[in-house]
Amino acid sequence: MCPGASAADTMSDLFQSAGLEKDAPRPLADRLRPQTLDQVVGQDHLLGENGPLRRMLNTGRLSSIVFWGPPGVGKTTIARLLADYGDLDFEQISAVFSGVADLRKVFERAKARRMAGRGTLLFVDEIHRFNKAQQDGFLPHVESGLITLIGATTENPSFELNAALLSRAQVFTLVRLDDDALEMLLARAEAEEGRKLPLTDNARAALRVMADGDGRFVLNLAEELFAEPPDRAAIEPGELGSIIQRRAPIYDKGEESHYNLASALQKSIRGSDVDAALYWAARMLVGGEDPRFILRRLVVIASEDVGNADPQALPIAVAAKDAYEFLGQPEGEIAIGQLVSYLASAPKSNRSHVAFKKAKAAARETGSLAPPQHAMNAPTKLMKSLGYSDGYVYDHDMDDGFAGLNYFPPDMERQQFYHPTSFGFDKEIAKRLDYWARKRREKKQNNE
Repeated sequence: MCPGASAADTMSDLFQSAGLEKDAPRPLADRLRPQTLDQVVGQDHLLGENGPLRRMLNTGRLSSIVFWGPPGVGKTTIARLLADYGDLDFEQISAVFSGVADLRKVFERAKARRMAGRGTLLFVDEIHRFNKAQQDGFLPHVESGLITLIGATTENPSFELNAALLSRAQVFTLVRLDDDALEMLLARAEAEEGRKLPLTDNARAALRVMADGDGRFVLNLAEELFAEPPDRAAIEPGELGSIIQRRAPIYDKGEESHYNLASALQKSIRGSDVDAALYWAARMLVGGEDPRFILRRLVVIASEDVGNADPQALPIAVAAKDAYEFLGQPEGEIAIGQLVSYLASAPKSNRSHVAFKKAKAAARETGSLAPPQHAMNAPTKLMKSLGYSDGYVYDHDMDDGFAGLNYFPPDMERQQFYHPTSFGFDKEIAKRLDYWARKRREKKQNNE
């Protein structure tokens, strides 16, 4: 980009370099690309008066940045405008299509510009797709100031980018566009086209929902609607789906959204929010998640979060898993919905789960302590002669069915790991534990 060139000049140069005339037809989303940072919608937390990116620009110092956010929220546009603000030449590559040779050429061009007194802003789209060695390749050029690096990623940088690269860049999170921001884009589209979209108010709201926070997508939808005959009647929500396609929800089964939705499902069930739990389960299924993954998580929840407050939860969860395997799609999803609603509405107790974790911690601390002799197995004469099983009393021979022996190692203090709640069946278990503890004390006193 030449010194003092505007973003509009840059776009004109791009079209000319692609063999297109300046006035050649261009997609609506491209024609409405913001020419200044003030025209960017939906990212006021970064670009507002007190936003961190705005403060950075006001200081006159642009550092390397990683933009993290969903598609269609302005990552590429902001990067171009930052190059304009910083009077830097703009280079753009995609980690999907570029390799080491492409990066080498970019760095060579940046060196030539530096010798001519020009700086370079390198924008790397989908930067998380570069491997560790490729990401490390940016470090010396960022540290030397040869390039100002702006990376864009839809994945959590903490998981996908090297720590060394993250330590040299500021991470700014861009958010999906809210309803007001999408409406602002539609209004701009109507101003650009010089006419209103052929939609009723309800259909217009449905259009924004279809876009799912993606500004580029909502403009592409609007462009499809502008192609409808100008004199046609206003489109109702029911007609909208036959004209345009709904944007598929963002859901990558192998990436962060996979774990975020699974977490939302479990926390909704744990929080006894039946409707939210059903929503997140549905989101996962609609997004293409393997139903077996969902069922596996639900079986875990039945034991971890519902536990003994409702002992039927676990066999019901296993039954739902078996029902899905037997029925397949789509009927098997009915069992998933039934299980989600059952678990979310059940009383909750994680006390058995917590107790077992405490028992495992004690087992690690105490090492190889042997059981008391009365608890040992004595299948041979030698073992009997060594005292194995000595002192054991068969509980079923007692009048009350309880001998009251201590089964902890002799060198270990008796501990209580399990503390049931007062919810659901846990309350009954607590009564039983109190009963056995009282009987144990009575037996001990009688033997003293």
